[in-house]
Amino acid sequence: MTAPSLRKLEFDLQVNKTTLHNWKKSRPKLYEFIIESYKDRDILRKHLELLMVQKQIIEKEIDITKNRIN
Repeated sequence: MTAPSLRKLEFDLQVNKTTLHNWKKSRPKLYEFIIESYKDRDILRKHLELLMVQKQIIEKEIDITKNRIN
C-alpha cells in the first residue's frame, strides 16, 4: 500500500497540511508511525475481507452437506 493522501490524513487526524508537513520535518518518527498505522489498517481490512469470503464458502459447504444427509 502507498502512503495515504494528505487530504485523507487531514480529515482523519483533524489537522491541516502545514501541521502534517511540520510533523514530517520535526517529528519524523511520529509521522512514520502514522503512515505505518495506515498500512497496518489496510492489511487488516484485507484479511477481514478474506475471512468473510471463507465464512461464506464454509456456510455453503455446510448447506450442501445438510442437503445430502436429508
